[in-house]
Amino acid sequence: MPSFSSSNLLDLDAADDPLRPPRLPPAALLMSDADADEQLSSFSPTTARDRRIIVSHRLPLRVSPDPTEPSGVAFSPDPDALGLQLRAGLPSDADVLHVGTLPASVDPSHHAGVSRLLYARFRCLPVFLPPDLHQRFYHGFCKHYLWPLLHYLLPLSPSSLGGLPFDRALWLSYLSANKLFAERLIELLNPDEDFVWIHDYHLLAVPTFLRRRSPRVKLGFFLHSPFPSSEIFRTIPVRDELLRALLNCDLVGFHTFDYARHFLSSCSRLLGLDYQSKRGYIGIEYYGRTVTVKILPVGIDLGQLESVISSSETTAKIQELMDRYKDRILLLGVDDIDLFKGIGLKFLAMEQLLEEHPELRGRATMVQIANPARSQGRDVQEVQREAHSITRRINVRFGEPGYEPIVLINRTVPTYEKAAYYALAECCVVNPVRDGLNLVPYKYTVCRQRSPALEGAPKKSMIVVSEFIGCSPSLSGAIRVNPWNAEAVAEAMYMAIKMPETEKRLRHEKHYKYVSSHDVSYWARSFDQDLQRACKDHFLRRCWGIGFGMSFRVVALGPNFRKLSVEHIVSAYRKMNSRLILLDYDGTIMMPQTSIDKKPSDEVISVLNELCSDPKNVVFVVSGRGKDELSKWFAPCEKLGISAEHGYFTRWNRDSPWESSALATDFNWKRIAEPVMRLYTEATDGSRIEFKDSGLVWHHQDADPDFGSCQAKELLDHLESVLANEPVAVKRGQHIVEVNPQGISKGVVVEKLLATMSSTGKPPDFVLCIGDDQSDEDMFESIISSANNALLPAISEVFACTVGKKPSKAKYYLDDTVDVIKMLQGLANASAQPHKHADLGVSFEGSL
Repeated sequence: MPSFSSSNLLDLDAADDPLRPPRLPPAALLMSDADADEQLSSFSPTTARDRRIIVSHRLPLRVSPDPTEPSGVAFSPDPDALGLQLRAGLPSDADVLHVGTLPASVDPSHHAGVSRLLYARFRCLPVFLPPDLHQRFYHGFCKHYLWPLLHYLLPLSPSSLGGLPFDRALWLSYLSANKLFAERLIELLNPDEDFVWIHDYHLLAVPTFLRRRSPRVKLGFFLHSPFPSSEIFRTIPVRDELLRALLNCDLVGFHTFDYARHFLSSCSRLLGLDYQSKRGYIGIEYYGRTVTVKILPVGIDLGQLESVISSSETTAKIQELMDRYKDRILLLGVDDIDLFKGIGLKFLAMEQLLEEHPELRGRATMVQIANPARSQGRDVQEVQREAHSITRRINVRFGEPGYEPIVLINRTVPTYEKAAYYALAECCVVNPVRDGLNLVPYKYTVCRQRSPALEGAPKKSMIVVSEFIGCSPSLSGAIRVNPWNAEAVAEAMYMAIKMPETEKRLRHEKHYKYVSSHDVSYWARSFDQDLQRACKDHFLRRCWGIGFGMSFRVVALGPNFRKLSVEHIVSAYRKMNSRLILLDYDGTIMMPQTSIDKKPSDEVISVLNELCSDPKNVVFVVSGRGKDELSKWFAPCEKLGISAEHGYFTRWNRDSPWESSALATDFNWKRIAEPVMRLYTEATDGSRIEFKDSGLVWHHQDADPDFGSCQAKELLDHLESVLANEPVAVKRGQHIVEVNPQGISKGVVVEKLLATMSSTGKPPDFVLCIGDDQSDEDMFESIISSANNALLPAISEVFACTVGKKPSKAKYYLDDTVDVIKMLQGLANASAQPHKHADLGVSFEGSL
């Protein structure tokens, strides 16, 4: 069996390793469906079991010293680890593997042996990060930059408590660590069979590294921390890189709708991406791939917790605590020591409670279990110092012999002891100022329900929960509080104590019903099913990788969609005698973002004149812009045809008159639509109305992305309602809402151009159509249908081409406007031959 410490296990023969399936050749990733199926049949995995690879910062293992082991340490499963708990929700026949770091360092000389041992015994593959790299990656970038910022703590200057300013050296360490995770994962990955599930913010960059190596890898990601609002997230200097990394996944999961909404807003504001909800699923279209966004909070492991509750240790501890806190009202807090758990604020609320309600002095006790900190630094020390300081002050003020208002347990508390406190507490107070989810209320609810020591007692519980944590929306029976408002938290605690017993039982039953039905297995099963659904069409697409570094992304397109080759089209161009060339303007021969002045460049004018000078060619610019604007811009092009306002106005050359469509003669609907558009323009800063002879367009590209999109949706609904009985079509495009007469489209004008040329006895045998947006899809559809229409003369060569690699009805694509101009120049050069039939370019004047 080959060593897992090999620097490049991809070069090892899979036949030597019975645990690792053979790998597909890279070429199989870019084949057509038929070719790929043939290749896949000869590279099927050696095992029929589906595999799930769980990637997290830590492996679900515990490490203890053991001098009898060669490495000096012994390993055992960690029942508290989420990676181990979620296995219950995965298919029973699935082979589940884990990739992550070890909780303790191992001498490099034992890395290979430990890897073999963990893989064989626990199905775990450890990632060995050098200690200095792990320090910079985890305690540097993760815990002191990224984690505070995700929790809304901006790294102000001078540095605020706990938040470090962005350090590019730490960022590079973060990338190095993530790359090592990806490389380790590649060692055992069969990209066309395995499902990979990456966890949390430590590994945000792994999807990009993994997608670069395996374009078709089935990849899910779940973020266990908050995702901040776009105003916070956009302060990260590498914000685009992190967003693109998440978009390299097939499925991205969040605990709450708020977190998902912030992610979607960041994608919209920073990358200009839109999202849609379809049949309950939120999807982001990203270079031909649909990235699905899932919203579902993690649950707890009921089986593991119930085994702890029913243990003899827990029962004995409950009895001990009952004796210790006899006749006391026990309030409980269980929190990590960090800036965001609000421990100090909770103590201040307890002080307020005792001050306002003297009858609770000597009776109400707050037990606060302080879990060990997960990070290092002065922020942790400050939290500990503050907690102890407030505790001492309150205990001196309200304490008495045998009674302490606050009991601060600042040590590692075993799970069974926590369960005993959960079972005994009358109220659980969870008031972080910001937290990803927080499972404490869930555990508290189950312990109150299932503790054998409380058998026969009424099942009741009360939860005081912060508005700013992920579990709050799922606890509809809890008393929600603003943790910053000590008076409100104190009042909530008093309400929890004094609430009628019947109400306490009803609230408890409501919580237990949710917690018991939405456990960790439910969460894992739901995520796994959605990941399978999100990846079901992987083999129906062809994949390309584009971009450098962290800007890398995969373009996924249909198997017959390919780049338009200049050599191929020039060869067909030379053979044909009657050619029709149709060109969109914005985004096709003119980049819309280049400048405020949108007129065509001298290079565009020159190449159009060269094409028009060939008598075999009929060249048209087909645009949604107004006729006056296009006339002015293309005045130097004497023989160029123009179709303006999506085909409502058409002329065959500069000297011919404009002909308008006979479909629309009544424009009284404008008197209805214009006031509605003005209403939305006044309410939406950055929006404007474009007035055309045939229609009205509401633009919002300069408005706030989220607000503009929201207003566009409302305007669309409003216009459709008020114009329901008018002969118009209301459409929403990229940053626009447009109203046009029915029957007007680029597709219709193309049909008329083809029919007119055919009626004059010179039907086109070569058609080239290039466009970039949704309105151009109508042109592509018309050309394809005309080419297949037996009633029309056969068109020998049809080239429908979209600009940019994206889903389209066109068969071809060009990368950008630069490629379009180069291709047109190639055709112009091919026309450099003696001209014949010089009257062809003007023989259709007046035919429409």
